[in-house]
Amino acid sequence: MKKYKLYIIAATVMVVSVLLQACSVEPQYFSQSTPELFFDTQGKVYQRMGRPFTHWAWTMADHQAHSTLVRLQEFTTDEMLVPSRYNDWYDGGSYLRMYHHDFTPTTPGVNDAWRAFSMGVAQTWSAKDDIDQYVDFEALKFPAGSRDAILMQLQSLAAFFYLHGLDLFGGVPLYTSNKGDIQPRATDVKTFEFIEGLLKEALPKLPKKTELGTMETGSINQAASALMLARLYFNAGSYIRQDKFAEAAALCQEIIDGVYGSYKLEDDWTKIFGFNNDRSTEIIWSVPSQNAQSERSVGVHSAHYGMNEYWDNGEIGNRNNGYCLVPSLDVNGKSYLYGSKDASPKGTYRLGSPFAKFHKSDIRKQLNAYEGGGKWRGMFYFGELINPVTGKVCHGGNRQIKPTDIVVLVDQIARIIPQTGAEADHGKEGARWGEENSGVRLAKFSPIPWLSEKTYRGNPDIPVFRLAEAYYMLAECKMRTGDKAGAAALINKVRKRYFPDGDPDPVTASNLDEWRMLDEWMIEFLGEGRRRTDLIRWNKYTTESWWDHPADGADKAYFNRFPIPEQAMGSNNLIEQNPGY
Repeated sequence: MKKYKLYIIAATVMVVSVLLQACSVEPQYFSQSTPELFFDTQGKVYQRMGRPFTHWAWTMADHQAHSTLVRLQEFTTDEMLVPSRYNDWYDGGSYLRMYHHDFTPTTPGVNDAWRAFSMGVAQTWSAKDDIDQYVDFEALKFPAGSRDAILMQLQSLAAFFYLHGLDLFGGVPLYTSNKGDIQPRATDVKTFEFIEGLLKEALPKLPKKTELGTMETGSINQAASALMLARLYFNAGSYIRQDKFAEAAALCQEIIDGVYGSYKLEDDWTKIFGFNNDRSTEIIWSVPSQNAQSERSVGVHSAHYGMNEYWDNGEIGNRNNGYCLVPSLDVNGKSYLYGSKDASPKGTYRLGSPFAKFHKSDIRKQLNAYEGGGKWRGMFYFGELINPVTGKVCHGGNRQIKPTDIVVLVDQIARIIPQTGAEADHGKEGARWGEENSGVRLAKFSPIPWLSEKTYRGNPDIPVFRLAEAYYMLAECKMRTGDKAGAAALINKVRKRYFPDGDPDPVTASNLDEWRMLDEWMIEFLGEGRRRTDLIRWNKYTTESWWDHPADGADKAYFNRFPIPEQAMGSNNLIEQNPGY
């Protein structure tokens, strides 16, 4: 059983304490609570610190790919989408608009992303203001260095939210406190420099992880702040048209060398996403999750309606049969994968086809199944859904598949199953024409235990930063300087854990190009909320086609940034719209 996760569960503790006081028989009279009186214990300081971290957890991890700061990074790309399945998931065309890059100031999801980052900034500065102004660390007998550790974690969290704002929208209004007047949008460069300054100041004052495999609690340490700064530099070309790959490479090398703490690549990939992953040697920062206390990403929206049978666990909700991988096959089963021997006559694509890009001998490319005792296998749901461990099955949901029939998930999104009264649409394919069994499903996060071992449920944390990212960023930096051999060696250090009998297709100096690099990013970080940023860095997001998504065109380069939502402009009349919208 994991230890109590302070930051994420702090809000729950505050609610419980109020309820306990409410049970008192004797009346208690209060006038008002002031900050000076509130901060009388160390625990209350951590409670106040914890509030913006609960917001961070929500933006990054609730239902994973549907979480607020992840879905625009995934559902607008060649990795994942939410297809319409007859009437299911049409939702006024909102998800189709994301996938087809039909962006306007009213596009659903865009305002959610603006609100997520800006509210995170506001909550973080509010907590930092209160603690900085009202907490007497010496009187409360905090250990030496606690003040800097707490304040600089909050400052780094603000930088994290601002980094998402810059990535999604470009320059944003900049604040260091909730006091003062509202601000217009800063320039891209000013926003970049502001984030850089926050992280550079915080980095040396943060705690460092000194022992390999000690428990992650959701707090921000030096390595997390360093990786944020590396991300900023790594994408500087997209953000401010400046090349800062050398700065990113230097930070990544230091992270790998342990300058900012002790970390190590995992040999077993399931340890990164499994039930005890709060002690994974690879995770640098993760959203804590705890059974029956603060469960994250349990019962994701991609799960088929009947997966409770397959899991042998009927207590998992949110089986809404939603998002899936972008398909690799056309309506007739021919491949969209570039270079395929069985290519679709409709054409092939350099991008997309994520499931097909996992080699058949990759241990991740098998049916996800719980094995008991906290062990599990496989990263996908695909094909005939018969549990390879228990023999339990997933039956149809009475849409296109009868409740008496076993579901067979296909790597296609098309009208394939004959339906009475729907003959006119039979054979159509595209994001609008999905069926109940369309699309391979990702099963990477929060594996589901049997009901008999239900206390494991919800225990996996949701990784936000992990050491493999430093390896891949450094690899791409080396590649861009011409050191393809060095880049290949770094990627292969990560890849080898997926091929116990040897990697049949290692990265080499001769096969590493921009397309292979993008494929490696996709394969390793599928569903982790970074695909759009990677495509933009390589100038592919608006210029390239993938399945059911023609290239936007040369005149649509402004789609690399989302429009400022009309709600944001309505609440701050100093904010101006991004060009092109």
